[in-house]
Amino acid sequence: MRVTILGCTGGVAANLRTTCLMLDDDILVDVGTGAGDLTLAEMLRINTVFLTHSHLDHVGLLPMVADMVGPRRERPLTVYALAETIAILKQDMFNFRLWPDYTVLPSSDNPYVVFRPVTVGQSVDLSGRMITPLPARHAVPGVGYQLDSGKASFVFSGDTTYHEPFWNTLNSISNLRFLMIETTFLNHNVVGAEASGHMRPELLAQGLKQLNKPVQLLITHMEPGNEDATMAEIQAAAGEFKPERLKRGQIFEF
Repeated sequence: MRVTILGCTGGVAANLRTTCLMLDDDILVDVGTGAGDLTLAEMLRINTVFLTHSHLDHVGLLPMVADMVGPRRERPLTVYALAETIAILKQDMFNFRLWPDYTVLPSSDNPYVVFRPVTVGQSVDLSGRMITPLPARHAVPGVGYQLDSGKASFVFSGDTTYHEPFWNTLNSISNLRFLMIETTFLNHNVVGAEASGHMRPELLAQGLKQLNKPVQLLITHMEPGNEDATMAEIQAAAGEFKPERLKRGQIFEF
């Protein structure tokens, strides 16, 4: 399996792109602005999308991707997400006001988008690639994902603050190799992090102390403009894990 990082920032500016991962060449995990760098040919190869939660920096280009590829595809784009996330997108995005409802267009029998609900801990098997929703705690319902090739696993936290069930689940993954985890706020912003359900370096370090195995630690979703300061705080709190600042365009094979 191969993960390509199309977007990994907490905001947009110049060359910054919000969260979007491509698994092999036919699956997206979240559809932030990073999806906009795909060519039309690349978009047409995407058959499946997994969403972590409903916030725009993670789903904002989903309706536009559907609009681009829908008329050119013979089958719908299958979108997996929590039932709560699906309900939000149906009410607030695919509602004929913000965007056409491509779950019933061009017809209910042949739509551009089909939603499929996921449940934490229940894996989706796509040709031997196991994608498993993981527990998360955010301002809206959300999940992380374990991407398991059989040989190794790549875990993406989604947006989450410190959440003990998440770390307990990581300890149960025997082939864990990569951990891509958000750290949005600096340590001083305790109130903002708590209110929004985001991680700070101190909270990241708290979770890492519970981890019973080595990982390649990849930091994502930092506030634009605060990346260097955030990485310095992460280094001070959890330098033994050799944290890396994730970059758009990086590829991880496992």
